[in-house]
Amino acid sequence: MKTLAQSLVESYRKTERITNIERKEFPSRHKIIEITEELRELLFPGYLGRTRLCWLNIEYVVGSKLDHLFTGLSEEIAKAFKQDPSTAEQLCFECQDRACHETEVFFQKLPTIREMLDDDVQAAYDGDPAAKSFEEIILSYPCVIAISIYRMAHELFVQGIPLIPRMMTEYAHSLTGIDIHPGAKIGRSFFIDHGTGVVIGETCEIGDHVKIYQGVTLGALSFPKDERGRLIRGTKRHPTIENQVTIYAGATILGGETTIGQGSVIGGNVWLTHSIPSHTKVVIEEPRLRFIEAKK
Repeated sequence: MKTLAQSLVESYRKTERITNIERKEFPSRHKIIEITEELRELLFPGYLGRTRLCWLNIEYVVGSKLDHLFTGLSEEIAKAFKQDPSTAEQLCFECQDRACHETEVFFQKLPTIREMLDDDVQAAYDGDPAAKSFEEIILSYPCVIAISIYRMAHELFVQGIPLIPRMMTEYAHSLTGIDIHPGAKIGRSFFIDHGTGVVIGETCEIGDHVKIYQGVTLGALSFPKDERGRLIRGTKRHPTIENQVTIYAGATILGGETTIGQGSVIGGNVWLTHSIPSHTKVVIEEPRLRFIEAKK
């Protein structure tokens, strides 16, 4: 066993990119997941976590939860700042002070996030005839998990918090099969029906009242490189989806210059790499089928 340990440790020295010994302290994935779920309890009070709430004690319960989350989230944000190259020169107490400030700013956004989620749940109810109640949507629909986590992660992303927003959305991805980059900009009343296999890229812009189905990809057409062959980052690589667009299952829309105009409908399995005017329906021609009678 000692020989095996020595062999593995030797591999640590050879593979520095995936080894972090005596170096940086990163945010804990386990704690980020815990914090994310506790934040979702605040977003959907009485549905998630403690269910027996009343108006007499709700302010006390929420205040206690926020105090607890403030300590945990600010500690993880401070770790993220310490390992980020842009803030690596800051002193420890400077990272902690900034982390506390950013946590407070984020908490102030929670009421607005709840208002947007209220619209998202309404959009799910309006867009799915199988939905029997708002309770069913909140408690069982994977899109509610993915979108609620995305909306929190996006605000942290906008604040410039390193690493943690992506950890949150990848956690949602692992739960639901819905992959939304925290950098994407998504408007109000957003609904993902079924959801499995949906991919929404970092620079994607989605308007209000947009509905998409499972297997939809809003991705990059190509990855520009500099003269040394390195990827150029920070460019608009993903499409823009305007208001009141519906995108059916399996559709793929690619490219930063691609815009789907307001009120358009993109049919299932359509592949698009160019813009579509407003109020346009795009469908694939019906395929030709062959029927072969089995021999008896």
